[in-house]
Amino acid sequence: MTASRSAAARTPTTRLRSVSLREQAREAVRTRIVLGQIEPGEVLSVISVAEELGVSITPVREAVMDLANQGMVEVIRNRGFRVPVLGEHDLDEIFRIRTLLEAPAMADVVEVLAGAPVPQFRRLAEEITEAAREGDLVAFLDKDRQFHLGLLELLGNGRLVAMVAQLRDQARMQGLQKLADQGRLTQSGEEHITLVDAIEAGDGERAVELMRSHLAHSRGIWAGRSETA
Repeated sequence: MTASRSAAARTPTTRLRSVSLREQAREAVRTRIVLGQIEPGEVLSVISVAEELGVSITPVREAVMDLANQGMVEVIRNRGFRVPVLGEHDLDEIFRIRTLLEAPAMADVVEVLAGAPVPQFRRLAEEITEAAREGDLVAFLDKDRQFHLGLLELLGNGRLVAMVAQLRDQARMQGLQKLADQGRLTQSGEEHITLVDAIEAGDGERAVELMRSHLAHSRGIWAGRSETA
């Protein structure tokens, strides 16, 4: 290989930057969907979203295809895409599957850690609570996602993490803004701190129950109402 060809191979290409834009566009659209900022059933064009994000059509189109593969949007030929409408039955299915996967997994997390401190998760839990207190919903969702998926990643089961990530994205957080306005979102944030306490104490049974209770509360947030169960 010549020196010039070797140098060219090390030079970042436009395609690599395009992939980065694709990822940014995907995260931007995902966040808006989860927060309910994109109305379910509303048809959006890729062109309008690209203009809003200030990027070309290509990364947005690729991002939409990624989200379609994850079940977050439906692609409408020659028109754009829309977010599927979720009913109570859909949300119940997501809640039940997440509970079956995440709650028992907390016992495994406790066993793996064996009482070791987890400062990174305590910091995330505190940041989640602070974001809730300040009404910063984007930060709340980002830190919450890092917290839940990060705990599961400790088990080294990539399929488990991928399944829970997809289920999280398919749910909607329609009640976040309402709870934030009422000052009640902080309670959800503090539940993460309590879970960290149980994990560091090596109490697997309590960690399982706390996760089950936390998901039950989240189920209400998905539907934009209080969860009494």
